[in-house]
Amino acid sequence: LRKGTAADLPAMLRTALIAACVASASAFVPASGFAPMAMKSRTSAVSSMRMQEGDFSAAVPFLKRPSNLDGAYIGDVGFDPLGFSDVFDLRVLREAELKHGRFAMLAVLGFIVQELYTFPFFPKMAPVDAHDYFVKQGGGSQIIFWISFVELFGVVALFETLQGKREPGDFAFDPLGLAKDEATLERYRLAEVKHARLAMIAIGGFIPQYWVTKQ
Repeated sequence: LRKGTAADLPAMLRTALIAACVASASAFVPASGFAPMAMKSRTSAVSSMRMQEGDFSAAVPFLKRPSNLDGAYIGDVGFDPLGFSDVFDLRVLREAELKHGRFAMLAVLGFIVQELYTFPFFPKMAPVDAHDYFVKQGGGSQIIFWISFVELFGVVALFETLQGKREPGDFAFDPLGLAKDEATLERYRLAEVKHARLAMIAIGGFIPQYWVTKQ
């Protein structure tokens, strides 16, 4: 029995080698039934991934895009981490954004100019200290009066916006005639939104920086 087994060993080795070669070769041959299923599965996965990417905010890629921020307003990049757009009317939010942004742009300009130049009839001081100084001199009542005056027109304009009579923030104010056509108007509107947002961040950094560094 041992002698017969030893005699058959070369034949067994040859059979094993042939089977191994056939198996190795078959690994490089695509199976007709498996390939379409694999392609279909991969295509489905890519499509699902694209759909998920479209549901995320362009401003904060790891957060879901708010459902109400559909890009209808200029400058809408889906940034609403606190979910205000789910509670308030978008027209009210855009009106508030533009109003605060415009005040912030004026504040930034005044903050920088005050450090570089002061009118001869005003004492030279830091912009933050100038606020307290003029409030003590009676300027606080003037500030409240003019802000109330602006807010009065703002409330009337907001009601017109909610009634569909005007776009949010649109006061038809273009004394230099910069918006010559619709494309130019859209470009300036986008620029205003971007500069307004930047100014709000800037003035929010100027004042605390002065409190800390006195510069």
